[in-house]
Amino acid sequence: MDVTTGAKAGPRASTVKRVTALSLLTLIAFVVVGRLTHPGDAAGLGTGGLGDFLTGTGARSVPLSQVGVNELAREAGHARVAVNFTWLLYAASLVLFMQAGFALLTVGLTRAKNAGHMFMLNFAAFVIALIGYYTVGFAFHFGGVAPVANLGGVGHLNGLAGLGTNWGFLGTRGFLLQSGGSYDVGSLALFMFEVVFMETAGYIIIGAIAERISFAGLIVAELAIGALVYPVFGNWVWGGGWLAHLGQTFHLGHGAVDFAGSGVVHATGGFAALALAMVLGPRIGKFNEDGTPNAIPGHNLGYVVVGTFILLFGWMGFNPGSTLGATDLRISVVAVTTLIAACFGAAAAMAWTNWRWGKPDISMGCNGMLAGCVAITAPCAFVAPWAAVLIGTVAGVIVCYGVWFFDHRARVDDPCGAISVHGICGVWGVVALGLFADGTYGAGWNGVSGTVRGLFYGDAGQLGAQLVMIMVNFAWAFGVTYAIFTVARRFMAIRVSPEVELEGLDVPEFGAECYPEFVLRTGRGGHGTVRPEPSRLVSRPAQGEADGDGSGLEFELADELVELTARRVLELVRADGDGRG
Repeated sequence: MDVTTGAKAGPRASTVKRVTALSLLTLIAFVVVGRLTHPGDAAGLGTGGLGDFLTGTGARSVPLSQVGVNELAREAGHARVAVNFTWLLYAASLVLFMQAGFALLTVGLTRAKNAGHMFMLNFAAFVIALIGYYTVGFAFHFGGVAPVANLGGVGHLNGLAGLGTNWGFLGTRGFLLQSGGSYDVGSLALFMFEVVFMETAGYIIIGAIAERISFAGLIVAELAIGALVYPVFGNWVWGGGWLAHLGQTFHLGHGAVDFAGSGVVHATGGFAALALAMVLGPRIGKFNEDGTPNAIPGHNLGYVVVGTFILLFGWMGFNPGSTLGATDLRISVVAVTTLIAACFGAAAAMAWTNWRWGKPDISMGCNGMLAGCVAITAPCAFVAPWAAVLIGTVAGVIVCYGVWFFDHRARVDDPCGAISVHGICGVWGVVALGLFADGTYGAGWNGVSGTVRGLFYGDAGQLGAQLVMIMVNFAWAFGVTYAIFTVARRFMAIRVSPEVELEGLDVPEFGAECYPEFVLRTGRGGHGTVRPEPSRLVSRPAQGEADGDGSGLEFELADELVELTARRVLELVRADGDGRG
């Protein structure tokens, strides 16, 4: 009964009481049952043992003989490799998922009228680059890498062409993943992990060629990355090639060391992206006649942030997975240093943009996080957490200056900042290893005795090897990519026409709009695709002028007017050409 009204409680109140009472009883039962003593193995020390061996082999006991010991050792070795296979394939799946992050990031940083084009570039890049790597790239890269103990040896990958033991230039085994008419489980596990690394290098270039490259041009670029540019340099560092042996040939530390790819993956992709951006030229409207840049903001910061977090998640496979096995317990160090550098990189970029413009910039904060990830990728296994803080912080500042430099000094149009994030910060990561490697890991790395130490821990030669690697990396990745596309543009259209670029590439290139039900127009700071109404081109007073405080802001020309003028000029040029014809 309700004490205030004297009315009887309704059925709803009774139901609520019963549900509440039942919930409390259930909670109590969970607590009681959870505290009951029952058999278990909380430390894991009793899980897995002789019984599992006997079940797996069908034996009744282990013979007290060399035969029995060998059988037990064989089973233990098989279990070790199985654990490493599982770890490697899991890590490869994390790296594979990074492609979704790249797609969201690059789409969000570009304009809505090109969103479908950008998604298709990301999708097709994965497919095309994989074909090149499967066909010849993997063999060029790892065809002479054997043995790899964590994966059971992969003994058939034993062909390395070059000028001697320490001067390998190209792998010669594993084309089409075949060897002697068959295939090998260890090699396929290695391929699965390494192909998604190659895909990362292939995705990096998309950020710099966005909104103007033709689909045919993309195909050429991805085939070049997957079949030639990435795997050949990768062989020199990871496949037993000559850069890895600088420690033996020139006594430079342990030779070129790059644990997970600041140089091999990221700088290679960044240098190739620089070459492509230079050959393609800037987007229409990016630079004024005097060379000053115009900002062309992306259309969806939500995509950018979500894509960045997906990339960070994938990096937990990218770097720790590069141990090629869970039996290497250094994976915990790698994961933690990666996460620390990523967060300090983001914090540094937010602080820098807040100092520079009075507000932290969202997209640059995300680029700062990626810059930290890129920079720590080479030294992640060799440095302490405090060094990861410094490496990530420096990367967060470097990427901000890098984006400014390519806009204001180099006049290279890089819509997503890919050259700065991956190229410049990749270089910083390679150098950082040569400075901060603390000698706690890497015993016997590249065939050199002792652990890997940087300049600050007594080995100046390691820094020397890292600097040689950077110079060769730039010369190869930039030079080969620039040469390929300088030749290619003589025989094919690697860039879309000005009309298509102004309209947006979705329909002309792929026949469908990403946002077919949206009216694409220019909002505050945005860039649209429709021709503006005349009334929208009329200037309005700045905020300061409207308030009468005399501190009016200068106006930039409306984006719609720029596009309208460009279209009109093209029409007049075409009409003039037709009249002379």
